[in-house]
Amino acid sequence: MLWAWAKDRRRYCPRDTLTSLGLGLGSTVAGALSAGAVFAIATWVHGFRLLDIPYAWWAFVLCFVLDDLAYYWFHRSAHRVRWFWASHVIHHSSQHYNLSTALRQTWTGFISLGFIWRLPLFLIGFPPAMVFFVAALNLVYQFWIHTEAVGRMLRWFEAVMNTPSHHRVHHAVNARYLDRNYAGVFIVWDKLFGTFEGERDDDRPRYGIVHQLGSFHLFWAAFHEWIGIARDVRAAPGWRAKLGYLWRPPGWSHDGSRDTSETIRAKWEARGR
Repeated sequence: MLWAWAKDRRRYCPRDTLTSLGLGLGSTVAGALSAGAVFAIATWVHGFRLLDIPYAWWAFVLCFVLDDLAYYWFHRSAHRVRWFWASHVIHHSSQHYNLSTALRQTWTGFISLGFIWRLPLFLIGFPPAMVFFVAALNLVYQFWIHTEAVGRMLRWFEAVMNTPSHHRVHHAVNARYLDRNYAGVFIVWDKLFGTFEGERDDDRPRYGIVHQLGSFHLFWAAFHEWIGIARDVRAAPGWRAKLGYLWRPPGWSHDGSRDTSETIRAKWEARGR
């Protein structure tokens, strides 16, 4: 944040940072309130485990890798299913990109059921405490990549790991970059599943969401997408459309009047990029 302020004050906005910090504090409180329920569910699922995996070094390494794979699919679903996006959009709603953006987190993660993507790890046999420990390490790693202060890194590191460059792409609203680079720690998942896009000097990332928030109001930032879902479901003409507003991608509409990331990219490609 200090780097952004010193280099270019347009990259740093005190009100935006305060909103991010407020959302981070609220997320911490919400997470603490729901932690018991999540741990209880994890313990219950672990009771049906297929294997008894010990607390060994190799188990921690394997758990870390598989947890990152689970995070990839959680993150991808959080951009492709509106119900999940309603929680995740908070993290993307800043038009600035610095370390405070990393703290801009949801208050409704338990409601959106984001934790379900880690349930297979408990079923395999990884102890809940181990899974939550490596999940915390994953988030710690992701904190430092929310920066414009670091350019491209060593080629081998960029090839394997998620980096500030890769994650800047993920936070961008440029048509080229929409719904790309879902990785938490290992960018290889995006390369494996076809969602990787490299940062380009001739197309610098522009941050935020397709329809910008336009406000620093804490509660609007936290709940605006849930409000939008409620309005759309209420106005939808039938049950199929109502469910579509819950489970289709963000931007989907029953009459095709809005744009999803696919239609935005298709229009951009049709213009010759």
